[in-house]
Amino acid sequence: MGVILGVIFHFIGGFASGSFYIPYKKVKGWHWESFWIVGGLFSWLIVPPLAAWLTVPGFAEVIRQMDFTTLGLTFLFGVLWGIGGCTYGLGVRYLGVALGSSIILGLCMVFGSLIPSIYYDVYPKEGKDTFSMLTSSTWGQIVLAGLVVCVIAIIICGKAGVLKEKQLRLSDGNDPHGMKMRTEYKFGLGLFVAIISGVLSACFNFGLEAGKPMSDVVNEAWKVSHPVLAKQGEEFLFRNNVTYVVLLWGGLTTNFIWCMILNARNRSFGDYVNRKTPLLRNYIFSALAGTTWFLQFFFYGMGESKLGNGASSWILHMAFIILVANMWGIVLGEWKAVSKRTKTVIAIGIVTIIASVLLVGRGNQLHSKQKDKEKDQNQVTLVGGR
Repeated sequence: MGVILGVIFHFIGGFASGSFYIPYKKVKGWHWESFWIVGGLFSWLIVPPLAAWLTVPGFAEVIRQMDFTTLGLTFLFGVLWGIGGCTYGLGVRYLGVALGSSIILGLCMVFGSLIPSIYYDVYPKEGKDTFSMLTSSTWGQIVLAGLVVCVIAIIICGKAGVLKEKQLRLSDGNDPHGMKMRTEYKFGLGLFVAIISGVLSACFNFGLEAGKPMSDVVNEAWKVSHPVLAKQGEEFLFRNNVTYVVLLWGGLTTNFIWCMILNARNRSFGDYVNRKTPLLRNYIFSALAGTTWFLQFFFYGMGESKLGNGASSWILHMAFIILVANMWGIVLGEWKAVSKRTKTVIAIGIVTIIASVLLVGRGNQLHSKQKDKEKDQNQVTLVGGR
């Protein structure tokens, strides 16, 4: 049951991430950087501590008592993750929307899911899944197979995107990061930038690992208050909410600097008070988009509390984001004017993503059964020892 709940929570988080940009489409008369940072203030500054206050008693005290290394590393990974988001636009500029997005998302998924497990091979920690465990166990091999299938799905979706771009001749417009899109196909430079973006975007997962001491303190306090549930192996659903507060300060820092640079460059500081635009509407929809964005990680934390903060949680999170984003594209008619062949390719990509989710879910189910079996054996050993 815990595995099923974990997958459901990850789906809700992926749905929020794949849907958050839709309210921004209702913002009128503002430059991208203006509505992005207004929404970002809710995503990274306002909603995270509010969520922590509602779910984690004394969260501010936990942060105050944490050592500088933990706080510094968590914040630093947040900054790096923010840079990864900003460089996404350059990857799209030099590789195109489909190819650039596919490479970046693929790298983000691979690095974000595997590097922490490799790290725990070098520096083992109780309760953490290592890369050796993934490669040497049946459940781990199934999870890795799910990762491979999901990367294949991204490639297929990227192929569909390339076909779509050619058919619709989308050579102009603005990318999601406020930069003018140009037909400047430079594979070498684009690949280099995409690798940087993909690796740095994966730093969000690294930040969760760096901030684990904070979530551990919160989790242990919850177990003391709920001994019956703790004995049943339950973990605190909202333990990551305290980590998000620090991690997202880093993301806010990067995005705030970038948006202020764009405000200055585009002379768009006046957007925030421009009465010729629907100001109240713009602020409301920006706030809604920002809040929805944060909900992806609110539910990600709940999902990983059921599945464990390992490779499978990050794979499921990324897979559901890609799935939902593509489904929205179909619902909003973005694929209506393309050929039957292109529609077939995107359909195959979506089905492949679903297959990867099922594989990861099956791997987690086997992992859960294995842990339950080991727990029962330990209990038998203890009773026999007495």
